[in-house]
Amino acid sequence: MEFLRPMSRCPLPFDPDRAAEGRALFAGLPAGALELIGGTAGCSPYLLGLMQKEAAWLPSALERPAQEAFEAILTDVRAAPEADPGPALRQAKRRAALLTALADLSGVWPLLEVTGALTRFADLAVERAMRAALAKEIRRGKLPGATEADLDSGAGMVALAMGKMGAGELNYSSDIDLICLFDETRYGEADYQEARAAFIRATRAMAKLLSDITADGYVFRTDLRLRPDPSVTPVCLSMEAAERYYESLGRTWERAAHIKARPCAGDLEAGARYLKALTPFVWRKHLDFAAIEDAHDMRLRIRDHKGFHGPIVLEGHNMKLGRGGIREIEFFTQTRQIIAGGRDPGLRQRETLPALAALAEKGWVPEDVRAKLSDHYIFHREVEHRLQMVNDAQTHDLPKSPEGFARLAAFMGRTDVAALRGEITERLEEVHALTEGFFAPGAAEGAPTEAEIDAHAEAIAERWWTYPALRTERAQRIFRRLRPEILQRLGRAAKPDQAIIHFDGFLKGLPAGVQLFSMFEANPHLIDLMVGIATSAPELAEHLGRNSQVLDAVIAGDFFEDWPGCAALGEDLSARLAALPDYEARLDGARRWQREWHFRIGVHHLRGLIDAEEAGAQYAELAEAVLRALAPHVAAEFARKHGAMPGRGAVIVGMGSLGAGRLHARSDLDLIVIYDAQGAEGSEGRRPLATRPYFARLTQAFVTALSAQMAEGRLYEVDMRLRPSGRQGPVATALQSFRNYQEKEAWVWEHLALTRARPVAGEAALAEDIAALRRDLLPRAGRDRARVVREVQEMRVRLAEAKPAQGAFDAKSGPGRLQDIELTAQTCALLAGSAAHGVGAQLEAGVAAGVLSAAQAGDLLAAYRLMWRLRVAGKLLTDGALAPERLGEGGLAFLLRETGQESAEALQDSLTAHSARANAVTEAILRSESDASAP
Repeated sequence: MEFLRPMSRCPLPFDPDRAAEGRALFAGLPAGALELIGGTAGCSPYLLGLMQKEAAWLPSALERPAQEAFEAILTDVRAAPEADPGPALRQAKRRAALLTALADLSGVWPLLEVTGALTRFADLAVERAMRAALAKEIRRGKLPGATEADLDSGAGMVALAMGKMGAGELNYSSDIDLICLFDETRYGEADYQEARAAFIRATRAMAKLLSDITADGYVFRTDLRLRPDPSVTPVCLSMEAAERYYESLGRTWERAAHIKARPCAGDLEAGARYLKALTPFVWRKHLDFAAIEDAHDMRLRIRDHKGFHGPIVLEGHNMKLGRGGIREIEFFTQTRQIIAGGRDPGLRQRETLPALAALAEKGWVPEDVRAKLSDHYIFHREVEHRLQMVNDAQTHDLPKSPEGFARLAAFMGRTDVAALRGEITERLEEVHALTEGFFAPGAAEGAPTEAEIDAHAEAIAERWWTYPALRTERAQRIFRRLRPEILQRLGRAAKPDQAIIHFDGFLKGLPAGVQLFSMFEANPHLIDLMVGIATSAPELAEHLGRNSQVLDAVIAGDFFEDWPGCAALGEDLSARLAALPDYEARLDGARRWQREWHFRIGVHHLRGLIDAEEAGAQYAELAEAVLRALAPHVAAEFARKHGAMPGRGAVIVGMGSLGAGRLHARSDLDLIVIYDAQGAEGSEGRRPLATRPYFARLTQAFVTALSAQMAEGRLYEVDMRLRPSGRQGPVATALQSFRNYQEKEAWVWEHLALTRARPVAGEAALAEDIAALRRDLLPRAGRDRARVVREVQEMRVRLAEAKPAQGAFDAKSGPGRLQDIELTAQTCALLAGSAAHGVGAQLEAGVAAGVLSAAQAGDLLAAYRLMWRLRVAGKLLTDGALAPERLGEGGLAFLLRETGQESAEALQDSLTAHSARANAVTEAILRSESDASAP
């Protein structure tokens, strides 16, 4: 028989008399079929009863492959009378239950096919019952404007399958959990109340048709209590009312329930739109570790209510809700999904086993844990099914008698009852051990006692309770568990008193604590990271207090992997922005993304994973990736009102440090915008603009997109003073105007700035033309060597007067410091006619052109590298004047490590010596060039 061809197991007949009775019903079937029927009937009075009722149908069903036989059942349901599908549904339920049981018990279908088939039948049953109930309301004229043609879309009503039905995981004798809603936008204000009443009646009629027990049995016990506030709301409510409830009052358990929510009948499109609208409620944009405690509380409440505390005793143990049961695996999975699913849509799986697999793939669950929990889940569900098959009871309790365990063993094809009991116990205990530590982390071992904390530190720690982060009872409860661990780790710092003061600064700036404290509790290594940041870069710690969400990135799995590069970063951000619903969400999304990568660079630098050279390049690549990914969205948003960019569009050109490809942690962006309208007079949109104001306003929109303070902060400050004519010039420049200006009007300082100019975002062909224009201009701009040297000398004097050094450790300003060396390198590039962007390459070009010697270039480059390391490290530690005595031990150690010095005094001496040599080289170069240019 085709049905039994894949058969791999068979139940044993627990009751020989019932087994014989079952076999007698089908005496003409082959021996293999009779063995399966006898074993099934001998273990389950319920299934024997179904065999008796369906004796005429079953033999023909077994002649087909199981899937084909099941599809035939569904086809018969669809062909049933629409006005009264009840009898056909009840008959189909009997047949589906019998066929599914035989496919399960024989191993013809694995667990997921069994649960999938049960769910498919439930979907169809709900759809037919809803259709019948709505048809009655339409015939009575109670749904305003609706006709029979509207039945295919439920006339605006939808049933959401929740729980196991939503996940496609119905158990053998499952209730079905539904939330029924209607789309109020399909009905005018005058018709709303009448339509609402009709949908409520239809929902009640649908549930009655499914649940009522008749002589033919029942279809499904139907539970409508998962809807919002079921004690006071009707059984069917508007989508708008449900959205309003979840936005204002929704709780974590309701978020978890909606992970599995799925439209199963009625207006499926409206149901999908509704669930999409609930995405921000279910899936938070930041890692949500506070969900762990909520899930733990739910588990405890269930245990309290059901009395499932204490050690595992098999007799009567609940395989679903008891210790080590199915619910613990589901909670473990769903809670991790809630934590991370807001950031990673790939984790938003309805089904338990695929969700576990996705979590393991993304590093949220160890692979060995996934494998064990998946195996236990399948075993638990198969035990659950056999418990329910005995009498079609919605039970999850193991037997309470030796006879009951003997029946269960026979149902599972086992002869050794003791071995089965041992296996169940072992599996329950392992599930509990794997999941309990996640939900209820223990207190830190070896935590300091109050007497071991010095009085000053204790006074600081005591005031923590007054901070905003600890204003709620829930935050205080988590922090009480966490506080000993924090104090212990602060105590391990090189200078514990400084560590606790800096951590205090972080905590003081934290606006709320529940999420972060929950994250620390679940990931104790984050406390060490936080302590390390607090003791070495207290300003960064205070910044983290205001933007603690960036710690999400540390948990995301790839935080300490190699730098991906500008192209990969741009692709990643582009994909993330494309998935967001509107322009404002994209601007905020770009800010969240940039802040996490920016934080990652800083942490890698602090920990010595990268040096200042690498950090500078990474900060610049990050900024370039943001510009590349964001520019198309700014342009598209602007085009919605004013039409597409005329001609070839525009290019953003990075100037200054961005053009040179190195930034520090607090750099702003020097940008100019060049466009080529190709003669077009203006745009063609709803509100067209002439070309010049079009690109001027587009540029302003782009600057706003980068620098506006939004809910997620700002991306970068933008400086556009390096555009032609500076502040007096237009914010966007036409390509031909830019060419004419650079050839005929530009000052030497503007040609020097051009040596670092680099297209970073915009139309590729236009960017290449701008790069070619720059390569063509620079050799000609440096021909008047006397003018170049004269104006550079004047610029050095003006800079020295306008921007004197701010203390001995100012790496930027002053003779022989960064700004002066960069100016010298730009001068070399201009005199050499070189297109090189960076300081090193520009100095090499100067050597090749005879502007300076290799030894002089070496002195400048050595000074520049020291100043750059000091600048990048210092900007990570503070935005003010750098004073080593105010950095604290951790900050000073980082600064000295980066600059290769043994003490602050040695660093100061080295700075003085290097800047003196660099200044001497610059003056020698300029003097030599001036002499050579003299008539």
